[in-house]
Amino acid sequence: MSFGTQDNADEVMNEINMTPLVDVMLVLLIVFIITVPVMKNAVNIDLPRAASARQNPKPQTVRLSVDAQGSYYWNDARLAEANLEPMLRAEAARNPQPELHIRGDKSVRYEKVAQAMAAAQRAGLRKIGFITEPVSGETR
Repeated sequence: MSFGTQDNADEVMNEINMTPLVDVMLVLLIVFIITVPVMKNAVNIDLPRAASARQNPKPQTVRLSVDAQGSYYWNDARLAEANLEPMLRAEAARNPQPELHIRGDKSVRYEKVAQAMAAAQRAGLRKIGFITEPVSGETR
């Protein structure tokens, strides 16, 4: 009686078992055989057509300046205070509506700039911005 004397059971297996590899390759082959015809037979879809029309032009910018004496300037042309609101109404009626850029002198009374903003709001302008100049010699 000898226990554990089997010589061939203790030997190291020095060959790769190819059966699982062949099984995986056959499964992949079957998957590709099934999916390739499906990919070639596409479903016909009636897609919508898009016209290549020009996009809307960028709206014009209107510059309204207020000098130190409180006078208004419409795109660098002097404007009487009585004509300010009718000009703003005419611009608000345009399509697309222009942007209003207000530039106020640093020594003008805020009241004049506020009156211009209120007139623009009453006229119906929706895009109002302020123009400022950077302080010279400012470091960052």
